[in-house]
Amino acid sequence: MASAGPGAPGWRFLVRVAAMLLCLFTPASRLSAHEVPQRVAVRAFVQRDGLALRLLVRVPLEAMRDVDFPLRDDGSLDLVGARALLAEAAETWIVTAITITADGTALPAPRIGGARLALPNDRAFDSFAAARASFATVPLVTEFIPWKQALLDVQLDYTLPDSSAALVLHPNFATLGIRTTSVVRIVAADGTERVLAFDGNPESVALDPAWYDTAVQFTRNGFRHILGGVDHLLFVLCLIFPVRRWRSLVTLVTAFTLAHSMTLAASALGFTPSALWFPPLVEALIAASIVWLCIENVVLPEERLASRWPMAFAFGLVHGFGFSFALGTTLQFAGDNLVTALAAFNIGVELGQLLVLACALPVLWLARRHVGVERERLITIVGSVIVAHTAWHWLTTRVDALLQYRGSVTWPALDASFALGAMRVTLLAAVALAAALAMRQILRVPRRS
Repeated sequence: MASAGPGAPGWRFLVRVAAMLLCLFTPASRLSAHEVPQRVAVRAFVQRDGLALRLLVRVPLEAMRDVDFPLRDDGSLDLVGARALLAEAAETWIVTAITITADGTALPAPRIGGARLALPNDRAFDSFAAARASFATVPLVTEFIPWKQALLDVQLDYTLPDSSAALVLHPNFATLGIRTTSVVRIVAADGTERVLAFDGNPESVALDPAWYDTAVQFTRNGFRHILGGVDHLLFVLCLIFPVRRWRSLVTLVTAFTLAHSMTLAASALGFTPSALWFPPLVEALIAASIVWLCIENVVLPEERLASRWPMAFAFGLVHGFGFSFALGTTLQFAGDNLVTALAAFNIGVELGQLLVLACALPVLWLARRHVGVERERLITIVGSVIVAHTAWHWLTTRVDALLQYRGSVTWPALDASFALGAMRVTLLAAVALAAALAMRQILRVPRRS
């Protein structure tokens, strides 16, 4: 039998194994950064100065993937060799991740005014003045920096077409890591700062938003939120399932709208608890409100279901807190237009709610007409049972999440802060009671023939 030569399959397999082992055990002189970091923190300053706009950004060096930074023998970053690649990293991962528009038109690509490496304990980005001055300091040369702890500071200089142009920042920092948290400080001409903090990518960040821009943005946000809030929509549907008369329908929807508008405004203005257990409590109560309505739809007579506006009002107060959690994360983008943002978000919620009602009511009308008068009750029961099944799963899951906060609940100290919080809650309760009594008085007015 002939012996296997070097070109035989067995020899080729051994050569491949040897090559793989050689690659594994040969020390690399450069860092191949292709792994996506789990968490990335971005810090930035933005300042307009006449026709110039300066953007200072600090990001972890490990977020600059596909850029092979050289390493020393001890595994630390080769600072001299890495500096030659900083402009490439900034161009690839920072310049392309930021779009700035002036009066709706995208600005040309910026000039990289500086790029530097920073130590983990570098405090330059504690203020805009310190961050700007840091680019004129002597670059690092001999310090030992593990590459995963190194920071990259970049200065980007934009030229504006008009000193009064409305500037909007469109960041795309979410691509830097699996979870990206950004803190952007907008520095005014007088040195005052507006601090924005967000996860992922916001749709837009207006540097100095006008009231009408804020109104459009937050109306859109409210509309999107209600259409994506399945639990709120199911509550409204359960509320209208057994209702046949327009007067009863308007009364129920008005009570729910008035109530959630009140607590939405109160929460946005800081009149609600800030404890960690409060959001999961509200979410559990929202699920419980849906279950409660479904049970009433099944067991109560129809004449009582059409006149339960107090129940709609009470549960509307709870749902308003739920709306406020979505508003709270975006309210920072309103600038000085807090009241405008609050009103616009609420209008967006109502528009989305009206759209859902406009779609649901004809379907219910057709279903009732199809089954006949004697079986109309069956539609309410079947629909409520299906919704209750989903809502019950939500309730058990949310209660489990709430119970995880049992150990963190402590009795508040009886001090001035507690007294102020108690006064706010009392004021909110008084306003809600006054609104409920006013609505009750209005509904007592007999209709004209």
